[in-house]
Amino acid sequence: MSLSLEEAVARGMTVAYHAERQPEAMAVISPSGDRTFEELNHNANRLARALRAAGLGDGDSIAVVTRNRPEFIDALIAAERIGVRFTPINFHLKGEEIGYVVDNCDAKAFIADASLGPAPVEALRMAPKVQLALATGGAIDGFEDYDRSIDAFGTADIADPILGGRMLYTSGTTGRPKGVYRKDREPVVPQWEGTLTNYKPGVDMNLCTGPAYHAAPLLINIITPLTSGVGVVMMDKWDAEESLRLIAEHRISHTHMVATMFHRLLQLPADVKAKYDTSSLRYIIHGAAPTPVHVKRAIIEWFGPIVWEYYAATEGGGGFIVGPEEWLKKPGTVGRPGPGFDNKILDDDGNEVPPGKVGTVYMRAPERGRFEYFKDKDKTANSYRGEYFTLGDLGYFDEDGYLFLTGRSAELIISGGVNIYPQEVDNELLKHPAVLDVCTIGVDNDEWGEEVKSVVQLRPGHEGNDALTTELMAWAKDRLAGFKCPRTIDYVADLPRLSSGKIQRRVVRDWYVKK
Repeated sequence: MSLSLEEAVARGMTVAYHAERQPEAMAVISPSGDRTFEELNHNANRLARALRAAGLGDGDSIAVVTRNRPEFIDALIAAERIGVRFTPINFHLKGEEIGYVVDNCDAKAFIADASLGPAPVEALRMAPKVQLALATGGAIDGFEDYDRSIDAFGTADIADPILGGRMLYTSGTTGRPKGVYRKDREPVVPQWEGTLTNYKPGVDMNLCTGPAYHAAPLLINIITPLTSGVGVVMMDKWDAEESLRLIAEHRISHTHMVATMFHRLLQLPADVKAKYDTSSLRYIIHGAAPTPVHVKRAIIEWFGPIVWEYYAATEGGGGFIVGPEEWLKKPGTVGRPGPGFDNKILDDDGNEVPPGKVGTVYMRAPERGRFEYFKDKDKTANSYRGEYFTLGDLGYFDEDGYLFLTGRSAELIISGGVNIYPQEVDNELLKHPAVLDVCTIGVDNDEWGEEVKSVVQLRPGHEGNDALTTELMAWAKDRLAGFKCPRTIDYVADLPRLSSGKIQRRVVRDWYVKK
């Protein structure tokens, strides 16, 4: 079936469109297997027919919990062309947690990775609505073999494609995770010449550094390049030197990273950095967590003025973006609103605050495809203020309209009635040569309500002792107002993170909550 580009976009068939025009071009390269565009299209058609044979149709749901492997993308593309809602699940979760998501999203099909051990088996027991359970990467009790199941079906493009959707689940910092569902969302269109990414089919390649189930890698590293006819190289687990090797081997042009990855890259020995040719890179974009100014400056000095930053939400709506030249003039900003976006900073009473004053960041919801929290009308309603919604982030606009984030309201430290934003403390301690990473939190203090504590992960060769603590406190005092400085410092071998690399500040704080 031959469709025009406009028809292919509207009906979820862009991979089929590219498979017709560049069948042998690589669409997916991964440690678990590769796909040309033709092979990816064929597998998506097989799986689409298998799903329909199992009773799935427009409006139904499929849940997928796998590592970064091509079957994940097969399922994404198959769901997109038969009107099915695609829900990727964090593969780090326990079986009970996976099962909750599979059941809550009303999945009728469930694809799981055998490398995850017993978790998929436990999850399947909690999901009675599942009619088709497929195992990839090996056998799983109660699951059918993925390859054998789809091989029974034809590879030709399905004759009646219907654009499907996606529903990702929040991290669940309070209570159970919630599905973020956007009905009737605008389809992703190719990002070719004249766009920010400026993809060139047949030439460019995108390196997927993070887990595909996460919102940013899913959109930036997988959906957008494949929609644009550009292949994806998937890392199973991120490693600094391995990322440089893959960039050199596959002539990577585009990638997405987070602050932690920048830290690790910069810490590589000079001879390792020099060993790999990264000149093919044209576009690096980062987000998910604030990046200290000195770290980002060093990355720009290394790779050149190709580093962009975004601040956006899984829920959609107006986001922020800033290019390298702008950022160097406004170091620390996450940018200004994109074209057509409308964002505000409000105080607790819902009034807009003037430039320079910290408030809660609100984004205007899109006219089409507004989000709702699946099966939770109250949470949905509480997230909106009129036409705007918030994630609870705090920040301020400068006089030129650039946004600077100061933290999350849930992370705010209040000591003696004074607000302290932990990211400010982190940014300064990260500049110390002994500090690899840090998470600053508020802990209970009988006199002040809360006091500032920094939990530090040290670089190799440094020891956490009283002398270093004294040095770090003096370092902070030289760079921060006294009330912002940590009163205590602890040392840990590693800090808890989301799979995106973002430190879980709530988890660290929970270590110190009085029972």
